[in-house]
Amino acid sequence: MDPISLLTITVLAVFVGFEVVSKVSSTLHTPLMSGANAIHGIILVGAIIVAGQAADPWVLAVALLAVVLATANLVGGFVVTDRMLEMFRGRKKPGLENTGSGNREVQK
Repeated sequence: MDPISLLTITVLAVFVGFEVVSKVSSTLHTPLMSGANAIHGIILVGAIIVAGQAADPWVLAVALLAVVLATANLVGGFVVTDRMLEMFRGRKKPGLENTGSGNREVQK
């Protein structure tokens, strides 16, 4: 394919992806983020394989950029998922301290 076709497909994919994600209700974001994290893990493995087999310096540079971006996206997805799941955890009772071996009352 020529570069103009590839660029057109990329731009259209970005716009369609943005529209689809922006229409998702907030209750579905956590399951979707978990699925997206799995997909980005696969993308990261693919980028590492391409970088390992690259013979041309230009291909190696693009593959290494893909590794960096996929890693950032994967880690960011886990951070966002963790923060969203934190909203569903119960609040801690006042006067209790987490010591690692269970909750104990804090003496005052």
